[in-house]
Amino acid sequence: MKFTEHLIIAVDFDGTIVEDAYPKIGKPMMFAFETLKKMQEKGHRLILWTYRYGTRLDEAVSFCEENGVFFYAVNRSFPEEELNENMSRKIHADLFIDDRNVGGFFGWGEIYQMLTNTNPTTTVQKKGFFDFFK
Repeated sequence: MKFTEHLIIAVDFDGTIVEDAYPKIGKPMMFAFETLKKMQEKGHRLILWTYRYGTRLDEAVSFCEENGVFFYAVNRSFPEEELNENMSRKIHADLFIDDRNVGGFFGWGEIYQMLTNTNPTTTVQKKGFFDFFK
């Protein structure tokens, strides 16, 4: 699958961009910042979509910026979005990258290859949702 259009991609922070060390900031995941920068260069809009808020959120955003990744929006669908209790907190995005996906986190190398269709990978059979109950 190759994505030629510009996508809105929501990306989790802890356990996805960095190793999970919440409330601290973990070490960057291998190829995370390189992949995110490449996605931005290709015109995709990145949204930081995380449980963090307040000072912890500011730290995460700063950490990403120090590593060359600047988000289109943070915990909202677009920068000007005003949140209130009468509106859904669900983010509007074409793709979500999160370590809590069913089947787990693929890794940034595989995500990049899936999005760009570069270097075809050998297919690894992932466990399906119901395999976890066997």
